[in-house]
Amino acid sequence: MILKREETSPADLWNVEALYSSIEEWNREFDEVAGNKKHPPFKELSALSGTLGNSAEALHQFLIDYFSVDRKLRKLYTYAHLRHDEDVAHEEHKKIESMAKDLYHAFSEATSFFEAEILSIPEERFQQLKNSPLLTDYRFFLEKLYRMRAHTLSPKEEKLLAIAEKPMELSHRAFSSLTNADFHFGKVEDSKGELHELTHGSYHLYIRSQDRTLRMNAFKAMHGHFGKFNNTLSELIKGAVQKHEFTAKTRNFPSCLDAALYPHNIDTSVYYSLIEAVNNRLPDLHRYIALREKILNVGPLHLYDMYVPLVKSVNISFNYEEAEDLVIDSVKPLGASYQDRLLKGLKNDRWVDRFENKNKRSGAYSSGCYDSQPYILMNYKESIRDLFTLAHEAGHSMHSYLANSHQKYHDAPYPIFLAEVASTFNEELLAHSLLKKLSSKEQKIFLLNEKIEDIRATLFRQTMFAEFELMIHEKAEKGIPLTPGLLNYEYMELNKKYFGERVIFDDEAKYEWSRIPHFYANFYVYQYATGISAALTLAERVMEGGRKEQEEYLGFLQSGSSKYPLDTLFLAGVDMRTSAPIEKAIDHFTHLVDEMEALITQENAPREREVSTKN
Repeated sequence: MILKREETSPADLWNVEALYSSIEEWNREFDEVAGNKKHPPFKELSALSGTLGNSAEALHQFLIDYFSVDRKLRKLYTYAHLRHDEDVAHEEHKKIESMAKDLYHAFSEATSFFEAEILSIPEERFQQLKNSPLLTDYRFFLEKLYRMRAHTLSPKEEKLLAIAEKPMELSHRAFSSLTNADFHFGKVEDSKGELHELTHGSYHLYIRSQDRTLRMNAFKAMHGHFGKFNNTLSELIKGAVQKHEFTAKTRNFPSCLDAALYPHNIDTSVYYSLIEAVNNRLPDLHRYIALREKILNVGPLHLYDMYVPLVKSVNISFNYEEAEDLVIDSVKPLGASYQDRLLKGLKNDRWVDRFENKNKRSGAYSSGCYDSQPYILMNYKESIRDLFTLAHEAGHSMHSYLANSHQKYHDAPYPIFLAEVASTFNEELLAHSLLKKLSSKEQKIFLLNEKIEDIRATLFRQTMFAEFELMIHEKAEKGIPLTPGLLNYEYMELNKKYFGERVIFDDEAKYEWSRIPHFYANFYVYQYATGISAALTLAERVMEGGRKEQEEYLGFLQSGSSKYPLDTLFLAGVDMRTSAPIEKAIDHFTHLVDEMEALITQENAPREREVSTKN
C-alpha cells in the first residue's frame, strides 16, 4: 500500500521546517520580497539601469543588492518546490511553487538589463572595472559574464526574453504534471496470477524481479501507457526543442548544442567525441549482453531482461537504516570530516525524504540552496539499486554542502557538467566497500554485475540518450518535423544499434523516449556519461593515492563555479578534453565483465540452469 503523506512517520520526512517553520512564515517572507502595488518588487534594482558602467562603486553595490535578492528568492523557491514534490497534487503546494516561480520571473524581468548593460561596456573600460580591488570577489563571475558578449542582446530585447521564459517552460511543466499526477498505470500480474500496483517507483523494482512475467508485464504496461499519449507527448518534447531553438537563434549560436555548452566553456567536440568513443566500443557492450543471455538462459533477451541481477541464489537487500550505515562507512577514503558531516546530515538533520507516498514526485534528487541544508528526495524500496541511489544523491548533497561552505554565494553553485562527478564517485566508493564486505562468490558476482550495470546504464545508455537528444535537435534545426512516427522510429533504431542484433525489441520499447524527463533539460544527459568517466578516474586516484589525492579531490568539491568545469577537473586529476577518461571507463567495464565471467565459469560456480535472477 502506498501511504498518504500525512500517514508517513515524521522521522522519514525531510526537515523542510529548517527552511520555514510553516507556509505562513513562508508567505510573510514572500510578501516582504514581493512588495505591493505602491512599492513594486525590485524597483530599486530596476532604477539602477544605465548606471553600472559609471564606476566600480556603482557596479559593486548593484552586485551586492542583486545577489541579496537572488538568495532570498532561491530560499523561497527551494521550500516551495520541496513541498510541491511531496505531493504534486496538493493544491496549496502547487500554488506556492507557482508563486515562487512567478516572483523569480518578475525578478529576472526587472533585472534583465543587467547582463546586457555589462556587456555594452567597452572592453578597455570593462577591464578597468573588473580589476578594481572593490570587485575582486566578483572577478571570475564578471569574466564569465563578459565572455557571453557576442550572445547577449540589447536591454530591451533581454527583457523580452525574460518575459518569454515563463511560457516557454510550459512543455516541461505539462510533461511533469501529466506523467507524475495524472498517469495511473493500474496493476500488473506476476507468474502466479497475483496483481501488483504499478507506479513510477515500483516499476524500477519490478523490472529487476526474478519473475520474468512480472517484469515483462511491468515493462509493457508502463511503456504502453505512455504510448497511448504518443501524440501529446510528441508535441510536448517538440515544444521543449523549439524553446532550445528559439534561445539558440535569438542569442546568435550556430546550434542548440553550442548554446547549451558555450556558457561553461565546453567545446562541442567534447559531446561529439563522447558519442564517437562509445560507438567505437559498442562491441564491448554487445559481448556483455551475449554473456547476460548465456547466464540467464531464458532464450533471446528482451529489454525487460536487461536489469535483473544474474545470480539466483543471492538476494541482497537493505532496510533504510542499513543503507545509511553502508553509505556512511564507504566514504572513509575522503576523511573523517567528510564522513562525520554526512553522518550528521543523514541521521540527525533529516536531509532525506525517504519513502514513496501517494502523489510524491517519482525518482530521486538532491536539492537545496545556499541558505539551507541539502535535501534528498528518495523513493526507497530496499533494493541494492536504492542503496546506490542514496550514495549517489549523498554525493550531490556533500558536493553542494562543501561548495556552499567554501565559496561566496555567486561562486558556489557548481556547473551542471560537474554535477554527476561527485555523485558517481560516491557510488564507486560504495561498490569498493561492499566488495570487501561480501564473502560468497555468488554475492561478489551479484555486486560485480551491479557495477557493470552502473556503467552500462550511465555511460552507454546515457550516451544513447545523448545521441537521441542531439538527433532530434539537429532534425528540428533542419526543418524536419518531429512527428510521433519519426521519434519512435529513431529511438528504436538507436536501441538496436546499442543493444545489438541478439536482443528482441518489443513494440512498446519505441515509446520509452517519451518518459525520460531529462530530455526537457537541454543537453543534460551526456554529462552522466562524462561524469562517470571522470568519477572512475578520480575514485581510483583517491583510493590508490594518499593525502595529496584526497585533498585535490576535496578541493574539487569545494570549488563550486570558481573556475571553468574542465579546468576544475584537470586540477583534480582528470582531463576531459581528451577521450582518455571515456576509454578508461570502458576498459574498466570490460575488466569487470572479465572478472565476473571468470567467477561464473569456475569449476564450483553455479551451473547455468541454476543461475537466474532475483531482486
